[in-house]
Amino acid sequence: MTPDEEHLRLLSIFHYIVGGVGCFFACMPLIHMGLGLVFILSPETFVENGGEAPPAFFGWLFFVMGLLFFLIGQAISICIIVSGRFLAKRKRYMFSFILGCIECILFPFGTVLGIFTIIVLSRDSVKELYGKTIPQNDANIP
Repeated sequence: MTPDEEHLRLLSIFHYIVGGVGCFFACMPLIHMGLGLVFILSPETFVENGGEAPPAFFGWLFFVMGLLFFLIGQAISICIIVSGRFLAKRKRYMFSFILGCIECILFPFGTVLGIFTIIVLSRDSVKELYGKTIPQNDANIP
């Protein structure tokens, strides 16, 4: 196994790990969704000593924002896992490269994984593993 193949294998494994951890942490907004549902369905729960119930708007805000962050987090995490599969199969070079750039936003683990993904995928020898043709420099051309 060449060093490039070993690096791609390791990147694939770490994409699976980071994607799985991301799927877990992307479930945190479910707490907000549940709280929003309580605001909507049972506002009297939050009333103390004859006070007023919170407006339903807050419940809907909690629910919709929680749902939005949950779906975005799950989508990104699933894309990271899929990118790990593509890295293992040496397919969809541009998908993995662009996702490596996006991963740099996900501090701290995504940043490290994204930087290493960009570095490894930028090598000409790795591009050849993906079947990309590399233009050769001609010494006679000024």
